Amino acid sequence: MTEPMTHRIVPLLTLLMLMSIGVFAQSDSASRPAAPATVAADKQAGEGSRAKHSDSAYVIGANDVLAISVWKEPDISRSVPVRSDGKISLPLVGELQASGQTPLQLEQEITKRLQSYISEPEVTVIVTDSKSQKVNILGMVAKPGAYLLTSSTTVLDAIAMAGGFKDFAKQKSIYVLRQAPDGTQKQIPFNYKDVIKGKNADQNIRLQAGDTLVVP
Repeated sequence: MTEPMTHRIVPLLTLLMLMSIGVFAQSDSASRPAAPATVAADKQAGEGSRAKHSDSAYVIGANDVLAISVWKEPDISRSVPVRSDGKISLPLVGELQASGQTPLQLEQEITKRLQSYISEPEVTVIVTDSKSQKVNILGMVAKPGAYLLTSSTTVLDAIAMAGGFKDFAKQKSIYVLRQAPDGTQKQIPFNYKDVIKGKNADQNIRLQAGDTLVVP
Protein backbone atom coordinates (compact mmCIF):
# COMPACT_ATOMS: atom_id res chain seq x y z
CA MET A 1 0.00 0.00 0.00
CA THR A 2 2.85 2.42 0.80
CA GLU A 3 4.69 2.10 -2.52
CA PRO A 4 1.64 2.80 -4.80
CA MET A 5 0.78 5.77 -2.61
CA THR A 6 4.30 7.19 -3.05
CA HIS A 7 4.05 6.88 -6.85
CA ARG A 8 0.88 8.97 -6.78
CA ILE A 9 2.19 11.69 -4.46
CA VAL A 10 5.47 12.42 -6.34
CA PRO A 11 3.84 13.33 -9.70
CA LEU A 12 1.29 15.44 -7.86
CA LEU A 13 3.99 17.42 -6.07
CA THR A 14 5.84 17.92 -9.33
CA LEU A 15 2.70 19.29 -10.98
CA LEU A 16 2.08 21.70 -8.09
CA MET A 17 5.67 22.99 -8.33
CA LEU A 18 5.35 23.63 -12.08
CA MET A 19 2.09 25.50 -11.57
CA SER A 20 3.66 27.68 -8.87
CA ILE A 21 6.58 28.55 -11.15
CA GLY A 22 4.15 29.56 -13.93
CA VAL A 23 2.11 31.82 -11.64
CA PHE A 24 5.27 33.48 -10.32
CA ALA A 25 6.54 34.12 -13.86
CA GLN A 26 3.27 35.76 -14.89
CA SER A 27 3.22 37.94 -11.75
CA ASP A 28 6.82 39.00 -12.30
CA SER A 29 6.13 39.88 -15.94
CA ALA A 30 3.07 41.96 -15.05
CA SER A 31 4.99 43.93 -12.39
CA ARG A 32 7.83 44.89 -14.72
CA PRO A 33 7.87 48.50 -16.00
CA ALA A 34 6.94 49.16 -19.61
CA ALA A 35 9.70 48.67 -22.13
CA PRO A 36 11.60 51.83 -23.11
CA ALA A 37 10.16 51.67 -26.64
CA THR A 38 6.60 51.66 -25.24
CA VAL A 39 7.32 54.56 -22.89
CA ALA A 40 8.91 56.52 -25.73
CA ALA A 41 5.93 55.84 -27.98
CA ASP A 42 3.48 57.01 -25.30
CA LYS A 43 5.50 60.18 -24.75
CA GLN A 44 5.68 60.86 -28.48
CA ALA A 45 1.91 60.37 -28.82
CA GLY A 46 1.30 62.87 -26.02
CA GLU A 47 3.61 65.42 -27.59
CA GLY A 48 1.91 64.91 -30.95
CA SER A 49 -1.48 65.61 -29.40
CA ARG A 50 -0.14 68.79 -27.82
CA ALA A 51 1.42 69.97 -31.09
CA LYS A 52 -1.89 69.52 -32.88
CA HIS A 53 -3.41 72.56 -31.27
CA SER A 54 -0.49 74.70 -30.11
CA ASP A 55 2.24 74.40 -32.75
CA SER A 56 0.26 76.27 -35.37
CA ALA A 57 0.46 79.50 -37.31
CA TYR A 58 -3.32 79.69 -37.57
CA VAL A 59 -4.60 83.11 -36.56
CA ILE A 60 -7.98 83.18 -34.82
CA GLY A 61 -10.60 85.45 -36.34
CA ALA A 62 -14.16 86.64 -35.76
CA ASN A 63 -16.85 83.92 -35.95
CA ASP A 64 -14.39 81.08 -35.30
CA VAL A 65 -15.56 78.57 -32.69
CA LEU A 66 -13.07 77.63 -29.95
CA ALA A 67 -13.05 74.66 -27.59
CA ILE A 68 -11.38 75.89 -24.40
CA SER A 69 -10.50 73.25 -21.83
CA VAL A 70 -9.08 73.89 -18.36
CA TRP A 71 -7.90 70.67 -16.76
CA LYS A 72 -10.07 69.60 -13.80
CA GLU A 73 -12.18 72.75 -14.17
CA PRO A 74 -15.39 71.73 -16.00
CA ASP A 75 -17.18 74.94 -14.96
CA ILE A 76 -14.69 77.01 -16.95
CA SER A 77 -14.17 74.64 -19.89
CA ARG A 78 -16.56 75.26 -22.76
CA SER A 79 -17.05 75.91 -26.47
CA VAL A 80 -17.22 79.62 -27.28
CA PRO A 81 -17.67 81.59 -30.51
CA VAL A 82 -15.43 84.54 -31.25
CA ARG A 83 -17.71 87.57 -31.41
CA SER A 84 -17.71 90.06 -34.28
CA ASP A 85 -15.56 92.39 -32.12
CA GLY A 86 -12.97 89.60 -31.86
CA LYS A 87 -13.51 88.94 -28.16
CA ILE A 88 -14.62 85.96 -26.04
CA SER A 89 -15.87 85.66 -22.46
CA LEU A 90 -14.96 83.03 -19.87
CA PRO A 91 -15.74 82.59 -16.16
CA LEU A 92 -12.97 84.04 -13.93
CA VAL A 93 -11.17 85.23 -17.05
CA GLY A 94 -13.71 87.81 -18.19
CA GLU A 95 -13.49 89.28 -21.68
CA LEU A 96 -10.32 88.99 -23.69
CA GLN A 97 -9.22 89.54 -27.27
CA ALA A 98 -9.04 86.29 -29.23
CA SER A 99 -9.00 87.59 -32.79
CA GLY A 100 -5.48 88.11 -34.09
CA GLN A 101 -3.93 85.53 -31.76
CA THR A 102 -2.84 81.97 -32.40
CA PRO A 103 -4.35 79.19 -30.23
CA LEU A 104 -1.07 78.94 -28.31
CA GLN A 105 -0.99 82.69 -27.60
CA LEU A 106 -4.58 82.56 -26.38
CA GLU A 107 -3.76 79.58 -24.15
CA GLN A 108 -0.97 81.59 -22.55
CA GLU A 109 -3.20 84.63 -22.01
CA ILE A 110 -5.97 82.57 -20.39
CA THR A 111 -3.43 80.73 -18.23
CA LYS A 112 -1.99 84.04 -17.02
CA ARG A 113 -5.43 85.33 -16.00
CA LEU A 114 -6.42 82.12 -14.24
CA GLN A 115 -3.29 82.00 -12.08
CA SER A 116 -4.93 84.36 -9.59
CA TYR A 117 -7.64 81.76 -8.95
CA ILE A 118 -6.19 78.34 -9.84
CA SER A 119 -2.84 76.82 -8.95
CA GLU A 120 -0.92 75.92 -12.12
CA PRO A 121 -3.86 75.95 -14.57
CA GLU A 122 -3.49 73.81 -17.69
CA VAL A 123 -5.32 75.34 -20.63
CA THR A 124 -5.97 73.94 -24.10
CA VAL A 125 -7.44 75.95 -26.99
CA ILE A 126 -8.60 74.21 -30.17
CA VAL A 127 -10.27 75.84 -33.17
CA THR A 128 -13.20 73.51 -33.82
CA ASP A 129 -14.84 75.54 -36.57
CA SER A 130 -12.82 77.91 -38.73
CA LYS A 131 -15.28 80.43 -40.09
CA SER A 132 -13.00 83.45 -40.36
CA GLN A 133 -10.26 82.13 -42.62
CA LYS A 134 -12.33 81.58 -45.74
CA VAL A 135 -12.49 82.91 -49.27
CA ASN A 136 -15.55 83.02 -51.52
CA ILE A 137 -15.26 81.88 -55.14
CA LEU A 138 -18.12 82.91 -57.38
CA GLY A 139 -19.09 82.86 -61.04
CA MET A 140 -18.08 80.57 -63.87
CA VAL A 141 -16.25 77.89 -61.92
CA ALA A 142 -17.17 74.23 -61.51
CA LYS A 143 -17.74 74.40 -57.74
CA PRO A 144 -18.49 77.93 -56.49
CA GLY A 145 -18.66 78.41 -52.75
CA ALA A 146 -16.71 79.25 -49.60
CA TYR A 147 -13.32 77.59 -49.16
CA LEU A 148 -10.93 77.34 -46.23
CA LEU A 149 -7.96 79.61 -46.69
CA THR A 150 -4.34 78.88 -45.83
CA SER A 151 -1.57 81.44 -45.52
CA SER A 152 -0.25 80.53 -48.98
CA THR A 153 -3.44 80.29 -51.07
CA THR A 154 -3.07 82.25 -54.32
CA VAL A 155 -5.63 83.11 -57.00
CA LEU A 156 -4.48 80.13 -59.08
CA ASP A 157 -4.83 77.87 -56.04
CA ALA A 158 -8.37 79.11 -55.48
CA ILE A 159 -9.37 78.45 -59.09
CA ALA A 160 -8.03 74.92 -58.77
CA MET A 161 -9.91 74.38 -55.48
CA ALA A 162 -13.12 75.42 -57.23
CA GLY A 163 -12.61 72.80 -59.93
CA GLY A 164 -11.46 75.10 -62.72
CA PHE A 165 -13.48 77.10 -65.21
CA LYS A 166 -16.83 76.43 -66.78
CA ASP A 167 -17.28 76.90 -70.51
CA PHE A 168 -17.34 80.51 -71.65
CA ALA A 169 -15.67 81.84 -68.50
CA LYS A 170 -13.98 85.19 -69.17
CA GLN A 171 -10.52 84.15 -68.09
CA LYS A 172 -9.00 87.56 -68.86
CA SER A 173 -11.50 89.48 -66.71
CA ILE A 174 -11.24 87.72 -63.35
CA TYR A 175 -10.95 89.92 -60.26
CA VAL A 176 -10.64 89.76 -56.49
CA LEU A 177 -12.95 91.83 -54.29
CA ARG A 178 -11.16 92.91 -51.13
CA GLN A 179 -12.55 95.00 -48.30
CA ALA A 180 -10.27 97.71 -46.96
CA PRO A 181 -10.08 98.57 -43.23
CA ASP A 182 -12.24 101.65 -43.84
CA GLY A 183 -15.05 99.47 -45.20
CA THR A 184 -14.56 100.29 -48.88
CA GLN A 185 -14.03 97.58 -51.50
CA LYS A 186 -11.46 97.46 -54.23
CA GLN A 187 -11.11 95.25 -57.29
CA ILE A 188 -7.81 93.52 -57.96
CA PRO A 189 -7.63 92.33 -61.59
CA PHE A 190 -6.38 88.89 -62.59
CA ASN A 191 -5.75 87.88 -66.19
CA TYR A 192 -5.51 84.08 -66.18
CA LYS A 193 -4.29 83.86 -69.77
CA ASP A 194 -1.36 86.17 -69.07
CA VAL A 195 -0.39 84.64 -65.72
CA ILE A 196 -0.14 81.06 -67.01
CA LYS A 197 2.10 82.38 -69.81
CA GLY A 198 4.42 83.97 -67.26
CA LYS A 199 3.17 87.52 -67.79
CA ASN A 200 2.04 89.78 -64.95
CA ALA A 201 2.89 87.11 -62.39
CA ASP A 202 2.38 89.70 -59.64
CA GLN A 203 -1.38 89.41 -60.29
CA ASN A 204 -1.31 85.93 -58.73
CA ILE A 205 -1.62 87.41 -55.26
CA ARG A 206 -2.06 85.59 -51.98
CA LEU A 207 -5.68 85.74 -50.95
CA GLN A 208 -6.80 87.09 -47.58
CA ALA A 209 -9.63 86.07 -45.30
CA GLY A 210 -12.87 87.59 -46.56
CA ASP A 211 -11.71 87.97 -50.17
CA THR A 212 -14.15 87.14 -52.96
CA LEU A 213 -12.78 85.77 -56.21
CA VAL A 214 -15.12 86.50 -59.12
CA VAL A 215 -14.91 84.67 -62.45
CA PRO A 216 -17.30 86.37 -64.93
